[in-house]
Amino acid sequence: MTTSQNDFVIELKEVVKSYGSDEAMTYALCGVSFRIKKGEFVAIMGPSGSGKSTAMNIIGCLDAQSSGEYIFEGINVETLSLDQKALLRRNYIGFVFQGFNLLGKTTAVENVELPMLYRGFRAEERRKAAMEALRSVGLENVAHHTPAQLSGGQQQRVAIARAIVTNPLVLLADEPTGNLDTQKSIEIMELLNSFNKEKGITIIMVTHEEEMARYASRKIVFRDGKIVGNT
Repeated sequence: MTTSQNDFVIELKEVVKSYGSDEAMTYALCGVSFRIKKGEFVAIMGPSGSGKSTAMNIIGCLDAQSSGEYIFEGINVETLSLDQKALLRRNYIGFVFQGFNLLGKTTAVENVELPMLYRGFRAEERRKAAMEALRSVGLENVAHHTPAQLSGGQQQRVAIARAIVTNPLVLLADEPTGNLDTQKSIEIMELLNSFNKEKGITIIMVTHEEEMARYASRKIVFRDGKIVGNT
């Protein structure tokens, strides 16, 4: 079966990311190219300093490449204004981080509502969608708890609910199990896997744990700013 250009949600073409200038110039990415199909679950791996987090930040429009092309849904991201990149982030990409990044004095349901608040949803719409997202991660019974009242695994589930509440096209997960024990890590990975399989959300996950990477359908391995494996 042939693969058309429209099957790819993300394409990086000869992407370079450099810092400094002249003799002080260093490279985080050295001409990286890869494509990710809609509905894929991809693990990005590599040691610290390999460039995997830099690539993730570029994909999430949190950083920009020095040269090369980043294509999202057929659009060259470099041609977008800062406001347009912010809209792309807000409307098409969900983020899950190792550190949960929940607001400490805000309840679980209010944390999940935040992306919809930025998009101008009405209060009743926000609450309904946030409760549904919490239900999908098995936490509707702690909707009115603050992060301090939740375990690490529960906090990460709230973070996942927040990331998927707007039905993003792509979910970026940066070491989502890094702060969790093995059992909680497996629970989180099973949850991400279910969203990939049942909702068709494209998931790109940075991880250094082989056990977690096994949930992905493909592994892209970075070393010294280059891709050394894509299997």
